Amino acid sequence: MSQPAPMITKDGRFAYEAAGDPGGTPLIFLHGIGGAARAWRRQLATFGDRFHGIAWDMPGYGGSAPLPSVSIAALADALQQFIEQLGASKPILVGHSIGGMIVQKWLVHSPSLARAVVLAQTSPAFGKADGDWQKSFIAARLGPLDRGETMKSLAPSLVKELVGDDPDPRGMELARECMASVPEASYRAMMLALIGFDQRSTLKDISIPTLLLSGSKDNNAPAPMMAKTATYIPSAEYVELAGVGHLANLERPDAFDEALGRFLNSVAINT
Repeated sequence: MSQPAPMITKDGRFAYEAAGDPGGTPLIFLHGIGGAARAWRRQLATFGDRFHGIAWDMPGYGGSAPLPSVSIAALADALQQFIEQLGASKPILVGHSIGGMIVQKWLVHSPSLARAVVLAQTSPAFGKADGDWQKSFIAARLGPLDRGETMKSLAPSLVKELVGDDPDPRGMELARECMASVPEASYRAMMLALIGFDQRSTLKDISIPTLLLSGSKDNNAPAPMMAKTATYIPSAEYVELAGVGHLANLERPDAFDEALGRFLNSVAINT
């Protein structure tokens, strides 16, 4: 697999990888809490012949500067600034996990700036800030760090918990590399940013073509929840990948790319 050269926006704030014709339709990939721009290299290679494929390092990851204060709203503002830095007109956004939450928040303020969006293995809400499930979710992920573990030492077990049946070995190696390289401060900040996130009331306002993509073995963004979410978005399409956990593009890259490709073809036909 080719390795795109890391790039930096003109303002020096955002690192990203890119492939394809800079004059093509921008196809922007946003990774999850344990990811990185390089988690999307397979997709950049697959779609770079038709699109200007772009994958950012989320603020605080890789070569991207951290935010002074981390929230989903602040990350959505950063996404808008990233898009402006690139001069990316009418992009298609593919947001995985927290990346999909960022896209949902961004759409509230920029409902017509994107050509289409893909919400991959994500949720419209994290629930009550003081809910028992939310507290246990955060504690389970931050507790080991509090006890002296490191992202590097935790990476193998964290990734194993996320995946489904028969994941691609090369994808799993990349997933572990990405997880191990996440700065602990960024991991903690992103986990805490989930608390109180709730965009359920704005789903009805999403007016552009939307694909919701789930994995049947995903415990973080369960498929039934994603299927229900799709019913609230006008003209949304829902696709469930059998046997897949939370890291579809790395676990089953062929299935992920096929589902994404079909959606992109429909968007190209209808726009």
